[in-house]
Amino acid sequence: MPLEGRLALETVTTIAGLRDRLKPARRAGKSIGLVPTMGYLHRGHASLVDRARAENDVVVTSVFVNPLQFGPNEDFARYPRDLDADRKLLAAHGADIVFAPAVEEMYARPIVTHIEVESLSARMEGERRPGHFRGVATVVGKLFNIVQPDRAYFGEKDYQQLQVIRHMVADLSFQLDIVGVPTVRDADGVALSSRNVYLSADERAAAPVLSRSLAAAAEAIGAGVMEPDRIEAIIRGVLDAEPLAEPDLVAIAAADTLEPIDPKAPPSAIALMIAVRIGRTRLIDQRVVAVS
Repeated sequence: MPLEGRLALETVTTIAGLRDRLKPARRAGKSIGLVPTMGYLHRGHASLVDRARAENDVVVTSVFVNPLQFGPNEDFARYPRDLDADRKLLAAHGADIVFAPAVEEMYARPIVTHIEVESLSARMEGERRPGHFRGVATVVGKLFNIVQPDRAYFGEKDYQQLQVIRHMVADLSFQLDIVGVPTVRDADGVALSSRNVYLSADERAAAPVLSRSLAAAAEAIGAGVMEPDRIEAIIRGVLDAEPLAEPDLVAIAAADTLEPIDPKAPPSAIALMIAVRIGRTRLIDQRVVAVS
């Protein structure tokens, strides 16, 4: 059910304005779904909005490129932005409100309070990008406080991020449900990402190697391979066959805890997470494989 009185997608740029806009819905007992994004939206984001639309009375999508989660040599300045295109996609998929604050609105003064999910944030992707998950957890916690949603929707492609947020919500007793939504892929298996726009034609042609490497590892796990070293070797073997692919991270862990795997007592599901540089672009992908 759309927001009562809604004529078109509304754009709100201030925290106070968003809280005021949501008050009537909250007083009426309507459910609120939040889709946090950094914008430059694609079909993957649309799947999050579709899920939120199906499960909530009110759908809020945030569009905010969060400086806290970018390292000093990362792509904050050149991260793609197109709010007009984002608004068209959101309107087409039934979102009610887009919250598009400026950096100065979200961080009116230098922020000295952070949220850090300690051990989980320091491993794997967190080891490669120090401070990244602290920035993610801080902005997501801030959005939860601003919107006070009943449910929030995140893509499974950023699997470690999803687990960090789930742990944060449990540890800090946030009163909402975290909903993970399956990765959306192009026909050739490439996971949709805002950063795919950086790829040249040759680089885009090389990008399916990420999903192929994960598929090969999943097949091996299905055949009974449980040793992390062997699984990693399979992934790297596929990646190494693509000259444009430079692996940056290959991680194999228990899907629910992201703890290392004990081959003698394997978990019920294994998470495969990779980050690969193709040209100047760092792409990530994941696959969760059930263990029979």
